[in-house]
Amino acid sequence: MADISSLKIGFIGAGNMGKAIISGILDSNLTKADKIYAADIFIEGLEKYAQSTGINVCMSNTDLVREADIIILSVKPNILSDVLNEIKDNVGKKLIISIVAGASVKKIKDILGSDSRVVRTMPNTPALVSEGMTAICYDDKVTEDNKQAAESIFQSIGKVEIMDEKYLNSVIALSSSSPAYFFMMIEAMADAAVLAGMTRNISYKMAAQTMLGSAKMVLETGKHPGELKDMVCSPAGTTIEAVAELEKTGFRNSIISAMKACTDKADRME
Repeated sequence: MADISSLKIGFIGAGNMGKAIISGILDSNLTKADKIYAADIFIEGLEKYAQSTGINVCMSNTDLVREADIIILSVKPNILSDVLNEIKDNVGKKLIISIVAGASVKKIKDILGSDSRVVRTMPNTPALVSEGMTAICYDDKVTEDNKQAAESIFQSIGKVEIMDEKYLNSVIALSSSSPAYFFMMIEAMADAAVLAGMTRNISYKMAAQTMLGSAKMVLETGKHPGELKDMVCSPAGTTIEAVAELEKTGFRNSIISAMKACTDKADRME
């Protein structure tokens, strides 16, 4: 990770994702709490969080931008334009990192100006447990030092993949929104186990641990997911019976359709 300990990092928006990134930065010792600034419309909650972490609270987005070297935009898409218009006169060539869904680099630079330095990222909620997956793309004004700083910040909450911006909306469907699909699957699996008489707590635990272990097998064995599936499916066994039922009810097509709908929505937001 790059040494960013001398830089001041500001968060416009300190919700779950903003706090997850702040926690990652502090837990990884990238910098000290007194180098982190945050502004949020829910000032009372932010002040309580600041008391527990030691970060600085800014009373306005403009004050934060004046103070920080790196500004992380962690706001809802519907207020992004208002925020950008509020801060545009104070940004200059400071590094802007956006985690806002559906907000293209062009959309941000159209307001901040063509010389602004913008990094567009798409993290996900497993960042809350330091197992995030973040896609990053760079504007052509971003320097190598800027890139290293951005990558270090997101490596503090999990894995990072650098890619072309044209894939970012697909990434929303693939990794940013997909935790919701996994949670639904865990819930459905637990419901079936409860129907069979098991307790709900044990059902959730077993389903979640099995999903975690299965994902780890994909990442660590290097085997194709289909090969790993075949390893579980004995001839005329119970697993292939379940797989056949999933295929009958359109399991794969349902996932593909859901991801396409998610990507299409992100496209419309740009």
